[in-house]
Amino acid sequence: MSSRVLGVLEKDEEEEEEEEEEESMNPTEVKMSQIVMPCHSNPRQELSVGQLLKWIDSTACLSAERHAGSPCVTASMDDIHFEHTISVGQVVNIKAKVNRAFNTSMEVILKPIAPHTQREQIEYSVAAERRRVRMVHDDIIKDLLSHGSIQQTDNSAVGNAVAAERTKVESVELVLPSHANHQVNTFGGQIMAWMVNVAMIAASRLCQAHPTLQTIDMFTFRGPSQIGDRLLLRAIVNNAFKNSMEVGVRAEAYQEEGPNRHINSAFMTFEVLDDHRKPCTLPRIRPEPLEGERRFQEAIARKKIRLDRKYIISRTQGEVPLSVPWDPRNQVYLSYNNVSALRVLAARNNWRLSSEKDKVRLYTLEQKSMLSFRVESEVDIPAHRAFCLLAELSNRPSWDTHYQKCELIHRVDDDDFLYRVVAPSVRHGAVGSSTSVSRREGILQDFILLASKRNPCSSGDPYVIALRSVSLPTHPPTEGYNRGEVLCAGFTILEMKNISLISYYNQASPEVLPYISTDIAGLSSSFYHTFCSCSQYLTKNRLQFTSEEQTGQYKATNTDSPNCEN
Repeated sequence: MSSRVLGVLEKDEEEEEEEEEEESMNPTEVKMSQIVMPCHSNPRQELSVGQLLKWIDSTACLSAERHAGSPCVTASMDDIHFEHTISVGQVVNIKAKVNRAFNTSMEVILKPIAPHTQREQIEYSVAAERRRVRMVHDDIIKDLLSHGSIQQTDNSAVGNAVAAERTKVESVELVLPSHANHQVNTFGGQIMAWMVNVAMIAASRLCQAHPTLQTIDMFTFRGPSQIGDRLLLRAIVNNAFKNSMEVGVRAEAYQEEGPNRHINSAFMTFEVLDDHRKPCTLPRIRPEPLEGERRFQEAIARKKIRLDRKYIISRTQGEVPLSVPWDPRNQVYLSYNNVSALRVLAARNNWRLSSEKDKVRLYTLEQKSMLSFRVESEVDIPAHRAFCLLAELSNRPSWDTHYQKCELIHRVDDDDFLYRVVAPSVRHGAVGSSTSVSRREGILQDFILLASKRNPCSSGDPYVIALRSVSLPTHPPTEGYNRGEVLCAGFTILEMKNISLISYYNQASPEVLPYISTDIAGLSSSFYHTFCSCSQYLTKNRLQFTSEEQTGQYKATNTDSPNCEN
């Protein structure tokens, strides 16, 4: 029985902080080195993208099979970004390893992956968020289109545009034994290479030049193909922007008798580069009626998503404001970034214990110009109940003196919420949850926070409540308040035999250090009493929750009734 695995190719999200960290060999790791020969190249004597995809797919498959102990096939491949070209004569080094195994992606039940190094722990944690984004990708496209967020075609402006019909390409490939893998299925890398080839031809028909492939939106295999199949490949330019174009490709398989079977679809973005490697201006495209118009609009939505992800996820802290603009069309990526940032911070293995008092422990982590801290303790309450109580941020002023007021601005969905938090002025206490502190006494602080909550993906995973600042046009900075910013903060809650290990994290910039350095140096009353107050709040409401659990109604002590979802 074969298992279905998710092949992932992506740019590392951050460099290793500690180069001297000892590397432990991951048993699923596979390395491949290939020298680029002329037969692997395109007319520019650069490595063909199709050939690269074959090598990537083969390496990933070998890694998956090491873990599964049985044959594996590629189910999907995340977005791929090509940043550099590879010339004939150069050596390509490919490394693959299994980051995480999800039961719902498998046809057999696999043993879990146990991360060992810091890098593996981070990859393991973030893998769940990448999977979440993959699963809602189609819904995001539909939402963008249904809410009128995408511009409509101005037919008067495209009178001189190239008709999309002129870019159509159709090709048929016969699947031979040389195209099959060891399971006698058509090799996934081969199908992807054929798809890239027809897309390249479609793109060249619009630009009348040799196009360069920049990105591929997710490859998703919908079914297998075998030796003897005829693989029908269709491509067309869906839309052309100023310097890029999107080509849609569809692969179908058929035998001499029977209907066509949908095998794969992908959307590829091409550019045309001049002699200085700068993008050229492209002709406009005139879509076909009905289906062509739909593809035209969806291409705009996909471009917007790519730009949103690049802005929200790929940028480093120093390149964008801490508070990114909130936009409902971007919410899945803001949420992804919010949760992933906290998971990455929590997965760091170089936390140092600064102090401990009555089993309340404070850890610090120094990273370049950034200082982070973690406060944790065990609390006698089941994890899912602690999660429910802490996720209701409106209740936090009842136990946290750093939260003078917390109002719910908008319930985005079941997992994401927008709040406005008012914190006391500096003279009234340390601002432990802020990365921006007012230096003027008597000025209150306020924050616009995105709160993203997540249930565990699998046994051993913690509950997560992530917080970060966003900016809202409806809630600009106001007189009398100093607008603060939270870069990365929140809770992780881990089940430990009917008790919970509750950890609070905050990533603080240098501006806030003078206000919390005393706390960090000796676990002063600020951190300690706040966490003790949190524990008392959870313990007190644990009993009331238990007594009313059967009715499905719950009201936290001294708070309004929260919407609690276990």
